[in-house]
Amino acid sequence: MQQTQSHIASPADPRSRRSVPLPSPSAMRERLPVDAQLAAQIQTHRQTVRDILNGEDDRLLVITGPCSLHDPKSALEYGHRLSELSRQLDDRIFLVMRAYVEKPRTTVGWKGLLYDPHLDGSNDIGTGLNVSRHLLLDLARLGLPLATELLHPMAADYLGDLLSWAAIGARTTESQIHREMVSGLPMPVGFKNGTDGSIDVASDAMGAAEHPHTHLGIDHNGHSALLQTAGNLDTHLVLRGGHHGPNYDAENIRSAVNALQAKGRNPRLIIDCSHANSGKDPLKQPEVLQDLLAQRRNGQKHIAGIMLESHLQDGKQPLKKPLQYGLSITDGCLGWDRTAQLLCGIE
Repeated sequence: MQQTQSHIASPADPRSRRSVPLPSPSAMRERLPVDAQLAAQIQTHRQTVRDILNGEDDRLLVITGPCSLHDPKSALEYGHRLSELSRQLDDRIFLVMRAYVEKPRTTVGWKGLLYDPHLDGSNDIGTGLNVSRHLLLDLARLGLPLATELLHPMAADYLGDLLSWAAIGARTTESQIHREMVSGLPMPVGFKNGTDGSIDVASDAMGAAEHPHTHLGIDHNGHSALLQTAGNLDTHLVLRGGHHGPNYDAENIRSAVNALQAKGRNPRLIIDCSHANSGKDPLKQPEVLQDLLAQRRNGQKHIAGIMLESHLQDGKQPLKKPLQYGLSITDGCLGWDRTAQLLCGIE
């Protein structure tokens, strides 16, 4: 009996993948440009973040906003509220809006506004790039510094000129590709500790990213290129807890500071009040923040900033239409009223 051989797809086989052309980063930037005034604002914001991370500005850096942006209207409403609050609190804290358009997934799921702007699995990335850049431009024009996680290295070419701070997530901190990318970025970047809670991988990532690199990539015209980077001296550690629990307590922070100092790294930290540090309960974020503020009052000078997941409404909802306005479709968030009350209480 003759056996039927299974087909093994070759790299050139159309069944293994297909390609859809996208606009180049330079074309996208020309279509949705950053003017000279906005560029100067972003440079000023980046320098302020650097100053805080280097201990030259004693304000607390606060990166707050939705777990992910899925609705430009609610994101802009949040941005307007945050911009107004920032003017009131600028003497005590430096507010940066969390503007995440990419989401890492443990297996599969909605990967963010950039990938699926219609929230229907159509993966219209061309529209997602346009919507994401347009939204970040609108938010930046409110006077807000912006932060995002850079999940795919190519996203930095499309959005990086709008960012004042960026994060490399726990799942990608170990990636050589991301370390090389960070070494060529012009803004401060935080590496999160690994999902197991250890900081060694993030510390190594900081050391790698501060050096120059030569690596494969694309240029602003979308062409394959050899890229040479100068190194990024503005990297730091973000503590977000791990599988074994939180790591925002005084003992864990002292341990992290000592480990970073031993390797000659910047010991100034950002602490994520969400994720494993809150047990994934968004309403526990205020408890984490109050502990960190108490540590600062007691002389812990290495806590430079904190992160909050915050939206217009408390909690989260499944990605099932019709969606409730201002409610996260990924991780649960602290609602605006609680967020504003929390931030106004920082001295």
